[in-house]
Amino acid sequence: MTTPHLDEEPAKHRRFTRYLQALEAVAETDEVALVAAILRDQDTTMADSAVGRHLDRLAPDLLTDAKFTTWAQTLTEVIADRDFLTLRLREWTLLRTIALGEPWTAEELTGATDWFQHMAAATQIAPSPEALRLLAERGRTRRARNAASQQLRHRGQPI
Repeated sequence: MTTPHLDEEPAKHRRFTRYLQALEAVAETDEVALVAAILRDQDTTMADSAVGRHLDRLAPDLLTDAKFTTWAQTLTEVIADRDFLTLRLREWTLLRTIALGEPWTAEELTGATDWFQHMAAATQIAPSPEALRLLAERGRTRRARNAASQQLRHRGQPI
């Protein structure tokens, strides 16, 4: 016996895999068009997940690159109506701000998602000692607080 849900699920998984492969191979000049096409998929959760993985794959490499700002601004226009993706790109931008030593606020850091707090605390992308201390003291999860404390110890910084 088959049901529409069971019959449809493998096709959804195949589309997801194809999207990830296409995003990994896409030329910089075609990226926006591909992201827009993926976001037109009727399964918005799956489409958001594929594009979210794409953001998470590219952002670390671009974080301290001058291209990041243009890349983020261009994608912001395409993902503007997708809350999850907009938040994720905003948090990558905040991590860039911290990594480059630009101004940020404690509220931005403590109000960020658990994912972001752990990413900022655990990454080797050089978050500031001030950001790490704040996360070690006021990170929302034990995981983020511990990661930030470990980073500070690893760098020989007081906690």
